[in-house]
Formats: sequence, C-alpha cells, structure tokens
Amino acid sequence: MYKNPQFEERDRDIILAFMKAHSFVTLIGYDGDYPVATQIPVKIEQREEQIYLIGHVMKKTDHYQAYAKNENVLALFAGAHAYVSASVYQDPAVASTWNYSSVQAKGKIKLLNGAETREVIKELTNRYENPATSKSAFHHMSEDYIEKNLKAICGFEILIQNIASVFKLSQNHPAVNRTAIVDHLTKSEGANDQQVAHDMEKVTKRN
Repeated sequence: MYKNPQFEERDRDIILAFMKAHSFVTLIGYDGDYPVATQIPVKIEQREEQIYLIGHVMKKTDHYQAYAKNENVLALFAGAHAYVSASVYQDPAVASTWNYSSVQAKGKIKLLNGAETREVIKELTNRYENPATSKSAFHHMSEDYIEKNLKAICGFEILIQNIASVFKLSQNHPAVNRTAIVDHLTKSEGANDQQVAHDMEKVTKRN
C-alpha cells in the first residue's frame, strides 16, 4: 500500500463506514507457496473495541486450504477510482495521476464449525431477503437443502489487528487544481469518475 500521510484517513468512523459501504472484499491468504484470494461479501461487526469480518467460503478451493493452513489474512476493500489528467491543472506540464480509495485490513481468520456456519448463512440470507415477505428467506428453505449445502461451505470470522487506508483524492494539490479536477470528473459519464468527484468534495468540506 502506498502510504503517504496526506492520503491516510485517521478517523476510525469514516474508515468503518467505508468498509461497510464496500463490503464485497478481496480476501487474501498464503498457502506456503503463493498468495491465494477470493472475492466475497463480509459483514463488519464491532464488539467493544474489536472489529471482526464475518463470511463464508467454499471448502474445495485453494483459498480455503490456505486459510486452514495459515491464519494470517488480508482483506482488501476497494472504492471508486479515476484517472486524473494533468491537463486540467493550473500547470499542466506535469505527470497525470490516479485517484482512489482503499482500505487494507490484516487479521487472524478462524474457521467456524457447522452450527456456526449455519448462523452465518442464515444471517446473510435474511439481511438481503426480508424474512417476512421473501419466498427466498432462510426459513423457506428445506432442511435437507440447507444441510446438503452446508457441507460444501465453511463460515469464518476474522479478528482485525491492523487497518491501513489510502484515500488519495488530490489532497496534495492546491484548491484551484482540486476544483478543476472535480469539475472535469463530474462532467464524465463514468460512475467511478463521478463518485471520485463526490469523494473529493467531501474531503474538501471536512478540511
């Protein structure tokens, strides 16, 4: 991670809000030979001062084997990103750049047993399927179907031990450049460009 004090977010609440808004993470482990990874949704849970990530993975995968072998993992939370052309700067004869927001969370993974995994799946399903109205809510599934599928997956929880962030949003530029960048990105039809412009405006208002 490119650690520059100008781009580091120090407000814990802002970091947690970002993680919750971008909770489809890349979860990375190490199998002893190579890094391995998968993309999965996680729940971010606070227990007093500790932060946990909760989710599940398929068992017959290289990443599951790596998590079982080595408890040290890295979860990558990625936000919007956009190319920033130096052509809009007050002095355009310099290098262009890329703006983006990212959080890396390192921690220890704990693989859960069958009963615990069941609760993870139940909570995840009912978070997105209204138990009172959806025909796909957890309680509508047959017990045989649930048990068959639970054999193929494993729940986990990760105790986060270190969080690093980069919210690179042109904080190192003068106001005239930041305004020009926001104007330029706002005119783009790209959703990423417009989101980065919005993120830049939020940072400017805070500072």
